[in-house]
Formats: sequence, C-alpha cells, structure tokens
Amino acid sequence: MSAPHVIIIGAGSTGAATAHDLAMRGVRVTVLERGEIASGTTGRNHCLLHAGGRYCVKDQESAIECIDENLILRRIMPEVLELNDGLFVAITEDDLAFKDKFLEGCAACHIPARDIPVKQALEMEPFLNPKVLAAVQVPDGVFEPFRFCLAFLATAKQNGATIRPYTEVTDLTRSGRSVTGVKMLDHRTGKTETLGADLVINATGPWAEKVAKMAGVDVPVSPTAGVMVTISKRLNNMVVNRLNKPSDGDIVVPQRTTGIIGTTSWTVLDPDQIDIPQDHIDKMIHKGQEMIPAIQQTTIRGVGAVARPLIRRAGGDEREVSRTFECFDHQRDGVDGFVTISGGKTTTARAMAEKVSAIACAKLGVQAACRTRETPLASYRLYYA
Repeated sequence: MSAPHVIIIGAGSTGAATAHDLAMRGVRVTVLERGEIASGTTGRNHCLLHAGGRYCVKDQESAIECIDENLILRRIMPEVLELNDGLFVAITEDDLAFKDKFLEGCAACHIPARDIPVKQALEMEPFLNPKVLAAVQVPDGVFEPFRFCLAFLATAKQNGATIRPYTEVTDLTRSGRSVTGVKMLDHRTGKTETLGADLVINATGPWAEKVAKMAGVDVPVSPTAGVMVTISKRLNNMVVNRLNKPSDGDIVVPQRTTGIIGTTSWTVLDPDQIDIPQDHIDKMIHKGQEMIPAIQQTTIRGVGAVARPLIRRAGGDEREVSRTFECFDHQRDGVDGFVTISGGKTTTARAMAEKVSAIACAKLGVQAACRTRETPLASYRLYYA
C-alpha cells in the first residue's frame, strides 16, 4: 500500500517544518510555494529566536512555547543560529517598576533570567544608553530566516519530500464536501496543473484566510502588519529589548553586520499590500535611540513591513492578541481533507508542525510518532545538493 500524499501550501517556517515532520513519519509530501522559499512573512521577520521574555507577563502560553522551542532548536539546528543572548533594559522609572513583574513572569514560564549589574551590562554592550537603570539577561538568539527554512526542507527532501517553489495554488479541487487536491500555476513555465492529495495543509500564514475561502471555510486569522527599520551598523552584540510590556520600537535585533529596529503593529486587509507610514519609520528610530543612542549616527539601510498571522479574538487591540498558534481541522466546518495551521512565530514553527502533523496522521491512519524534537536537521546547504 502506497504512503498517503499530503500537499502543504506555503514554504515559510511552518510549511517547511511540517514537511520535515510528515516526511519523517513516512508520508509522501509535496510543498507548494508561490514565490521563493521563505519569501513571505518568515523571510521578512525580525530574525529573533525568542526566549519568551517579551510575553512572560501578559501572554504566558506563548512565552512557554517560545522557551521550550528555543531549547529544542538549539539542539537540532545549531548551524543556523547565533546564540548571543538578549538583554531587557530599563531606561525610565516606569521600565524599572516593571522589572519585578518581568522576573516573576520569567520564573513562572521557566525562562532563565539573570538580573545583572548595570556596570556589567554596559561592559557587555558599550553602546547601550549610559543612563540605563537595570538589565536582565535571557537566552534570546538570532537566526537567518532563509537558512532556517532550508534546513527543514533539506531534511524533508532527504526523506522523500518534493519542494516546488514558484508554484502558486490558484484553487482547491473538491469531491462533494472533501478537498481532493489543488489547481496550481507554475510561474516559471506558465503551465497550469492539477495535483491530487489525500490531505491539503494550509500553512500560508497571513494568507490563510484567502486559501481557506477556496474551500468555502473561514479561519480567524488577522493579518497584522509591523514596520522594521534596518540600520547600517551592528551596534549591539546581544538582542536588546525594552524592559516593559511589548510596544512600538522596543527591540533591536543584531543581524550579521546590521541591526533591525522594530516594530509597530496594526491590522491590514491585504498582506500583499502594506503601505509603510513615514511616522512609523521615524518612531522606530526615535524609540531605538532611547536604548542605543548611537543609532542616531547611523544610516538607514532598509525599511520593511510584513503581516503577522495573529489568531483573531473578540476584543482587544493588536498588542493584546496572543502570539500562540492554532490548528483548524475543517472537518468541523463540514469540509474534509483540509487543515489549516496558523498563528505562532518562527521560533515555534517546529511545535506548530508537530501539532498539525499529529492531526494529519490521525486523519490518514498513520501511526508513526513525531521524532523532530531529537533529530538534528541536515545542513541548509544540502537543500541544493
């Protein structure tokens, strides 16, 4: 009996990690991506390997997911990560008053956090604001998004997966109330094709609702944009966060020889059409300078915006929406053969893949267990081997 066939739509971090998980369980996998690998939200994010500190006070479910996955990724993909740690720094008295809540939140979420002397923080990060009042060290890190995805996909390919970039899903095929495959356009050849599958997984991030509508179902995903500003110099070795609840311009992430300041947050209708307001750019520079004053002497290397796939809840603004993830088996909506995974962060992609793969395997009668927590990934370089 041949292995069941699963089509995964989207080759960002979630789709790539899901391809790896399912391929390891013996499922036949095809990944379809309308652009290059990691060309959507994953490829334009902040590159932060979260330790969970940003969410440990107000969103502890997400914080625990982050620190758990942070520790797993350190074991399975060290080649892709820069394990440089992070500092949460207090600049104002209001920040300082938040410190006790922050340390309590870290303890509740089992995030290793160390309250370090200000003098030591300034020695570690000489460009920090010399008026810093407190600093807490956590195990943040940095990744390169393209390589992050390639490592999962290289391993998936070694286990038989087929990866097709520049192949856009234009519709879903159906038989009665079941999804049976996809219609797709190969942008390299201009040819249209139909491909059948036993199950289709929608891993398209902020585009999840658009794809779900092809099946006549809805998913509560809210595309939430954020502006990031890249400066031309790397002024901090560690990730520098503002010691307070998440807000605009409260983090500077070092990425190779640059620094990325972020981010703002607002809901958009179309993740492909995001206008970047000038005042958001100005705010990133202003707020970044409060933590690292030398930013004012650097030049802007680039400005970008991307939509995050937040799970929509009733009430609350974008900053209050949880950063956790959710899986939707659309059989509950009367449509079989179709599952959506969305929300979360790149840091939690492996856990998201484990959850959606477990649901997929249960639907397909595959009894193989998940092995992605312990299995080291192949080098990202092997994707092109």
